[in-house]
Amino acid sequence: MDMINLTIDGVKVQVPAGTTVLNAARQANINIPTLCYLKEVNAIGACRICMVDTGARALSAACVMPVAEGMVVKTNTPKVREARKMNLELLLSNHDRNCLTCVRNQNCELQRLAEEMGVKEIRFEGKRNEYPIDDFSSPSIVRDANKCILCRRCAAVCHNVQKIGVIGATNRGFGTIIEPAFNKNIGEVPCINCGQCIAACPVGALREKDDTDRVWEAIADPDKHVVVQPAPAVRVALGEEFGMPMGTRVTGKMAAALRRLGFDKVFDTNFGADLTIMEEGTELINRLKNGGKLPMITSCSPGWIKYCEHFFPDFLDNLSSCKSPHQMLGAIIKSYYAKQNNIDPAKIFTVSVMPCTAKKFERQRPEMEVEGHEDVDAVITTRELARMIKEAGIDFVNLPDEQFDEVLGDSTGAAAIFGATGGVMEAALRTVYEVVTGKELEDVDFKDVRGIAGVKEAEVDLDGTKVRVAVAHGTGNAKKLLEKVRAGEADYQFIEVMGCPGGCVTGGGQPIVSARVKMDVDPKKVRAAAIYDEDEAMTIRKSHENPSIKKLYEEFLGEPNSHLAHQLLHTHYAARKKYI
Repeated sequence: MDMINLTIDGVKVQVPAGTTVLNAARQANINIPTLCYLKEVNAIGACRICMVDTGARALSAACVMPVAEGMVVKTNTPKVREARKMNLELLLSNHDRNCLTCVRNQNCELQRLAEEMGVKEIRFEGKRNEYPIDDFSSPSIVRDANKCILCRRCAAVCHNVQKIGVIGATNRGFGTIIEPAFNKNIGEVPCINCGQCIAACPVGALREKDDTDRVWEAIADPDKHVVVQPAPAVRVALGEEFGMPMGTRVTGKMAAALRRLGFDKVFDTNFGADLTIMEEGTELINRLKNGGKLPMITSCSPGWIKYCEHFFPDFLDNLSSCKSPHQMLGAIIKSYYAKQNNIDPAKIFTVSVMPCTAKKFERQRPEMEVEGHEDVDAVITTRELARMIKEAGIDFVNLPDEQFDEVLGDSTGAAAIFGATGGVMEAALRTVYEVVTGKELEDVDFKDVRGIAGVKEAEVDLDGTKVRVAVAHGTGNAKKLLEKVRAGEADYQFIEVMGCPGGCVTGGGQPIVSARVKMDVDPKKVRAAAIYDEDEAMTIRKSHENPSIKKLYEEFLGEPNSHLAHQLLHTHYAARKKYI
């Protein structure tokens, strides 16, 4: 590998050829501010905040400038500082600066840069664009172009990572706006509601549809029995909103906080995950034995499901008919739990705390109800839960650990790993292997399906029957995988797809991680490691060994894939237009 020698602020640096000045500076522990740059997603030099002096006639954007032998870079001259500050002020001059009421207040990259660069006034006040806020067209995402800084990070993740491309730059010059084509609202295009655009946005131009007021109203209603369930990935990310290190497991504190918010029962989506494995695993075994449609593809991720409906409708019959875990648990709460406790299902209000903005869309799908009762009444994200905890004045960090309520709060390690890419596959294999072979697994860790490779493959021997499996995360990787299957270039019996890169741990509703932090830390890896720690800490690590799951089948459902199980826990999907 060719190595390049250069000097940055007097520091000698040696880096591989092709390295950018920005990354070379980070290797030398020299910070160059950025705004439009997002590691492995967007490097276009648009915002001009990362300007440096390389000795050329004009200043250069460090995020796109490749190093050269003998290059001398200066990152902190008066000329550089003034250029960065001027570019920042120009951005601010056309920005909605109602920071105190912005959802990104104190977690805004533009706000932080203004403080760091000492911006005390805006020298370039003039005409400002004013746009209507798109806050009604989508059940998941709100788009406020008045806060947009045209960094294009949202468009890059939608186009380059998710391979969907429903938003991008339209018009030119001062009239440029990031929006769907033809002046459409976000709810009028094949957006899959994954929220990766929100996670990429450095400001408040994109945010989730806030449902906290509905939840507060339900909690305060004496006629409502309000039940909450948090997803597996929430417990390894929620702590970040309270200053705790990334990847801190806060399961017990989360349960305690939910009780203090006033919920009548604190159950766990992990129970629904164990239930999903029972239903999905049985469905897979039946398809393998009876010549059913293969490969069977998981159906836990609503972003992936909507993507499949829009772009791969020929694979709809391959989808598992299982509802996602939180929808399953919602249905059980309004049937089994309601019956056991003599509560009218109409008076039960179920709240799901999800790492995912697409769950907001999923919960209001017409097929997600039984006997006129929606499985789930409200979905809030990890961020929304954090805001509720702060609003209630709860000292989250110092809360004692508490347990979830029985029975629907009991779960296994297999359920915990649903939050990471490969987790649903691994949890299913733990159960399917033992059910099919009648043998106990010596090692429950299927490490071949772990990790953040875009597509992972493995082969499992079920007592002489070879089952080929694949795992993809992010719809861009799902597209590659399904195109191979469609072309006959790959043969699998079971496929897991998660709509978000990394799976639920980096879903669109998780705590926002700045581009600066992402340069050095990969949230996909850190949060997933915590997920696997959660699994290893559990006494029971296989879904079919969960005593409360066994009790549910004995007392209510009968057996996996029974008529009642299908009525409550399974659903169907339909093709949608690719272009709207």
